Amino acid sequence: MSKEMDRAVELRSITEIHYNCAQTVLCAFADRIGMTEEEAFKLGAHFGGGMKMGATCGVITSGLMVLGLAGRDDAGAAKQFVDGFRERHNGVLDCANLLRINAEKGGKRKPHCDGMVYEAVTALEEMLK
Repeated sequence: MSKEMDRAVELRSITEIHYNCAQTVLCAFADRIGMTEEEAFKLGAHFGGGMKMGATCGVITSGLMVLGLAGRDDAGAAKQFVDGFRERHNGVLDCANLLRINAEKGGKRKPHCDGMVYEAVTALEEMLK
C-alpha cells in the first residue's frame, strides 16, 4: 500500500476521533498538498456526509480539493475524477443516494464509506503520479 492509503486506513480505524470521508481523504494527502493534518482536518469538517446534508459525496469534493492543491487545476482532471465515480456508481454522486442504494443492498454505512474513501485515494494516487 502507498503512504496515502496506509494513512487513510489508519484514520478510518480511529475510534476516539471521527474522521469523516472528506477529512480522511484530505488528511491522507496533507503532506503532498502542503497542509498540516490539522489544517486538512479542519478544512474537511463540513464536507463529510455530502456537506452534512446528503449532497455531493465528501470523497468527491475533497478529491477535487486535493487535485487543485496538488496543481491539477485543469478542467480535464476534475472531469476525469468525477466521471470515474459517476461510471463506477451508476451516475450517482450524492451521499444520500449512495447510502440509500448501499442500504437497499444490505450494506452497512461505515464499510460503504470506508470503501468510497479508499476508492478516492486510489484514483487520486493514480492521477497524481
